Amino acid sequence: MSTSPTISFIGAGNMASAIIGGMLDSGYKAANIWVSAPDDGHLQSIRKKFGVSVTTDNRYCAQQADMVVLAVKPQVMADVCRDIAPVVQNTRPLMVSIAAGLTAETLDEWLAGGLPLVRVMPNTPSLVGKGAAGLFANAQVEDVQKKMVESVFQSIGSALWVEDENLLHAVTALSGSGPAYFFLMLEALEDVAVDAGIEAGTARELAIQTMAGAAEMAACSEHDPGQLKRNVMSPGGTTEQAINTFEEGGLRELVRKAYGAAFKRSEEMARELAGKQ
Repeated sequence: MSTSPTISFIGAGNMASAIIGGMLDSGYKAANIWVSAPDDGHLQSIRKKFGVSVTTDNRYCAQQADMVVLAVKPQVMADVCRDIAPVVQNTRPLMVSIAAGLTAETLDEWLAGGLPLVRVMPNTPSLVGKGAAGLFANAQVEDVQKKMVESVFQSIGSALWVEDENLLHAVTALSGSGPAYFFLMLEALEDVAVDAGIEAGTARELAIQTMAGAAEMAACSEHDPGQLKRNVMSPGGTTEQAINTFEEGGLRELVRKAYGAAFKRSEEMARELAGKQ
């Protein structure tokens, strides 16, 4: 990163650790990172691992920052935001939430209003530097602040903006929940390969490498997935038979239904979380 604003993380779970690790790997200075959490023992482990500053005082942590990353569970977010509101209203940092389901309007209300705020929907492959995050900024966020948060999340994968906050439900159903869809396919492929006589470890390695290779080809190719699929198929061959079976079995419609179910549940959770606080 070309600049080193001070960034404070409130919450020290797996996702916060993944982001911090990615930032440091990208050249960000540990001296410009603060982390707060209630468990001092865990914080000391974070400090030892990353060399960052730690505190159990959320207000003090927030006070240091040009950007505050809210990395706590949605169920405790209201209490955390209301606690630090007097501090951030005074210092006016960029606020970034990685909590699913909590709208910018709800967060803004808990923070006493008027702050620049970005919502980020990351996913679990961020833990290995291969994340895919959707980002939404409220009207108070300036271009330089957008670049700041974008650079942070690009350190652990891809970071793509949406103009309409409601599209974060669509992002949740795609990249947020999506890793589990692919894990299901891996699980199914491994099972049938074992049934066909392949040793379990070999089946898993072949399935994983096949999926990883296909993803890399899709990322690097000028062709869309449909053409890449056709490139693997030969008339009357094995791949054509398998693809025809998927199509006849209604795979596309099943994917549509599954995606729709995730999208709907994301909307429901947003309403539930806003109503419970």
